Amino acid sequence: MKLQLIRNATLKLDYAGRTVLIDPYLAPKHTLPSFTGRSPNPMVDLPVGIDDILDGVELVIVSHLHDDHFDSVAMQRVPKHLPLFCQPGDEATIREAGFTNVTPLTGSATWEGLTLTRREGSHGLAPVVELMGSVMGFSLEAAGEPSIYWAGDTVLYPPVAAVIRDTKPDIIITHSCGARWDGDLIVMDAVETVSVCEAAPDAVVIATHMEALDHATISRQDLLQAAEDKGIAPSRLLIPADGETVVLGRS
Repeated sequence: MKLQLIRNATLKLDYAGRTVLIDPYLAPKHTLPSFTGRSPNPMVDLPVGIDDILDGVELVIVSHLHDDHFDSVAMQRVPKHLPLFCQPGDEATIREAGFTNVTPLTGSATWEGLTLTRREGSHGLAPVVELMGSVMGFSLEAAGEPSIYWAGDTVLYPPVAAVIRDTKPDIIITHSCGARWDGDLIVMDAVETVSVCEAAPDAVVIATHMEALDHATISRQDLLQAAEDKGIAPSRLLIPADGETVVLGRS
């Protein structure tokens, strides 16, 4: 398995001979509004060109329709014929953007040997979750590949802990920037990410969604320090830079 962090939550995944693009956020630096007044978003450039990001992509997964996960540039540039999985309720908007092969992921689905299973997420806890709206995570499995749990835009709450406990994924991908909305945590922070590591001692955790948006409160260095303080080995918590590629096999 080869995973390239593009920026924020955007990942390009080579898995079981297929290339998957997750949550494409392709806007140029500083072209979208600020969330907090600190800086326009995104705060950093794409590390590679859009043509390179899209090269070879065969499947697209969109977890929800917030701009930092599927923006107008992505809606224009991602090829409309590609198969695209989304959460139920988002398919009409995506089809209205011209995409012709859109499937809401209601449970499990198989595509070209890859099995995707929808997982629950909570983009904060009440009452902010009502402002944030619904989101999804997913599990990904294929013969001969490490199992992946992509948690998505969620805090650590009982359904996430249950997926980790019950499915025992080889790889867990978290959104760990500690983003806050009106003071409320809406994705995992350093404490919650370290708790994921502690809950899954046999898994590799890959922390993403960092240092790209102005409502983030946790930097990569903050997370690294928090992990060190709790004795989490660097081999168990990977914090890739934008553009960095991680290669992992089945444990």
